Amino acid sequence: MNLQNLKSFYTTVKLNSISKAAKELHLTQPGLSMQLQALEKELDSNLLIRSNRGVELTEAGKILFDYADTLLSLQSNIQRDLSNFKTSTKELFLGACKSIGEHALPCSIYIFKQQHQDIMINFNTYNSQEVITRLKDKSINLGIIQEDLSQEGIVTELIGEDPLLLVTSSANHKKELSLEELLTVPLISREKGSGTQRAIEKALHKHGVKSEDLNIMYRLNSMEAIKSSVVSGKGMAFIPKLTIERELYEGTLQVIDVKDLTINSSYYIAYREKQPLSIHEEAFKKFLKSSERGFC
Repeated sequence: MNLQNLKSFYTTVKLNSISKAAKELHLTQPGLSMQLQALEKELDSNLLIRSNRGVELTEAGKILFDYADTLLSLQSNIQRDLSNFKTSTKELFLGACKSIGEHALPCSIYIFKQQHQDIMINFNTYNSQEVITRLKDKSINLGIIQEDLSQEGIVTELIGEDPLLLVTSSANHKKELSLEELLTVPLISREKGSGTQRAIEKALHKHGVKSEDLNIMYRLNSMEAIKSSVVSGKGMAFIPKLTIERELYEGTLQVIDVKDLTINSSYYIAYREKQPLSIHEEAFKKFLKSSERGFC
């Protein structure tokens, strides 16, 4: 089977448009149509029904599409691994949610790198939903997210849990609040769609409290920025304990208990179901699930 023609078919279905697929693949529309026709001729099957609304899969097309992602992923893996073999460079493409990626994970990457000097590690931070998006578009191969966002084509495995603590920089603030009092304190929050924010909303929902009921002054898309704001006295925030161990030890942040409210974050490693992990990706996954990971 001609894999270039298969890629053209797969891209056309994903974008639901011959014109958009041609642009994505840097082909003319007639050129793309010729590739699709060649694939249909090769397989002796009609694969697509074309209309003004886009393209629709025939029954034969549905069967082929189910296999196309796996075949194209394998092709990508072969090219990647052969390239790594030729250059003697093994690359690890990681993405992590900001709550763990900005603080705890860098230490783990350092420890892993000391044990695997031959691996080049490429690492970026996003929110949890963006990590899943990056996995799907294959710009990363492993992701670390703050909640179980398993969905079709994505596998998640639990790494561990961490409490979310309400903190302030004021040493004189009362040490416990009721849920009613929580609604009045000035809060700094993560953006909508972040794993931290969803964990907070889920816990509050059990008590009949909506995020809109909170006194949120502003939202930031970085846990580091939120922590800096709280340390400088701009407000309070729910922050993962992993990210503020030093501040709690030094006393620059104080924990405030909220009566009857417990918020925990669960962290997961995520990867594509149909794309086998390389040896060094498997090694990093195993490392993150072990006691050696050394979160900061």
